[in-house]
Amino acid sequence: MSSKPDASRPRAADTKKVHIADTQMTRQNWYKHVNWLNVTFIIGVPISGCIQAFFVPLQLKTAIWAVIYYFFTGLGITAGYHRLWAHCSYSATLPMRIWLALVGGGAVEGSIRWWARDHRAHHRYTDTDKDPYSVRKGLLYSHLGWMVMKQNPKRIGRTDITDLNEDPVVVWQHRNYIKVVVTMGLIVPMLVAGLGWGDWYGGFVYAGILRIFFVQQATFCVNSLAHWLGDQPFDDRNSPRDHIITALVTLGEGYHNFHHEFPSDYRNAIEWHQYDPTKWTIWTCKQLGLAYDLKQFRSNEIEKGRVQQLQKKIDQKRAKLDWGTPLDQLPVMEWDDYVEQAKNGRGLISIAGVVHDVTDFIKDHPGGKAMIKSGLGKDATAMFNGGVYYHSNGAHNLLSTMRVGVIRGGGEVEIWKRAQKENSEYVRDETGQRIIRAGQQVTKMPEPIPTADAA
Repeated sequence: MSSKPDASRPRAADTKKVHIADTQMTRQNWYKHVNWLNVTFIIGVPISGCIQAFFVPLQLKTAIWAVIYYFFTGLGITAGYHRLWAHCSYSATLPMRIWLALVGGGAVEGSIRWWARDHRAHHRYTDTDKDPYSVRKGLLYSHLGWMVMKQNPKRIGRTDITDLNEDPVVVWQHRNYIKVVVTMGLIVPMLVAGLGWGDWYGGFVYAGILRIFFVQQATFCVNSLAHWLGDQPFDDRNSPRDHIITALVTLGEGYHNFHHEFPSDYRNAIEWHQYDPTKWTIWTCKQLGLAYDLKQFRSNEIEKGRVQQLQKKIDQKRAKLDWGTPLDQLPVMEWDDYVEQAKNGRGLISIAGVVHDVTDFIKDHPGGKAMIKSGLGKDATAMFNGGVYYHSNGAHNLLSTMRVGVIRGGGEVEIWKRAQKENSEYVRDETGQRIIRAGQQVTKMPEPIPTADAA
């Protein structure tokens, strides 16, 4: 006999609880969507620091120390959390890894394990729903919202962090994260200012709380500003961008378009004049024997990416330009018909077997009306290609927009040869348009054609 279900036990469907992030936010439940712990540390604590700053005078020594410690903890994130652990773009000795884990913890941005896991997901699923801080969800969301609002961890894309789980420094820091945060985030900056020049409270407020706030906001700009402001010299399919302002704010992380294309490169800035103190720090540590195996993408591959993006932009611009009617779409004209129309007042001129209507251009011809009129109703190929004047590239391009037909006979064979070449051999851009380079216009002859007049 089958036993009756126990009414006191929940049904199977009830055991699958829906995450709050997957429910609609309303006036009644909005507070449930907020990650109050993160709000406290990211917003509440800095606000308290700002209030305390009104009552605590800022000493010059404390200000200098706060800036120095800002760079230490900032580099803990950029050189440590980001380039060393998230991307494995170089290797570091144990003392350097311990130091980066400590000062990185002083930035109060989560443990290495948590930070690197989300960042790898960000790279793998950039601009998608699996990206933990996708800028597609809004600039404010990518900067701050993804932390102060609860996220369903099951929605974040999967990544492999086996290497992090096998790193004893990463494991130790993750297990002792709160102790590291309190010690390196608040106690150490306060101790240095207090024991150094007696400014205990100033060290706590300025080198501690407010310094944490500025380091956090700088890092958040990599998630937001670096995906919104600047150029895309290597790829424009996703949002990452390069900009000097973001680089200045983020200790060199602002060349983000390059970084997303070549994430395992220990550099973000590849030009000598670009601001990337993180790169310089890693390089210096290599000279000191603290870092090694600095990874760089081959310059050949980097330049290929740059050229491909330039070509893509050129193709987009080319698609907006008028290159004239393709040869195979032009009507065929008899020579006698061409001559007759020219005699009846239509400004037709034949060059390389292609008929052009220059009626509206006669008055604007730089060489004068008489010169261009002398070629109407004739084969002006030699005249146009050096017999009278060796016309410029711009002249050939302008002439292509005036095509109205091709002559049967009188160059017809060459015309159809060229038409066939246009359809089979000419390089086409991604929009399908022919790429007509300078000197390859159909009216351009390889060599000036000698004529009796020219001789």
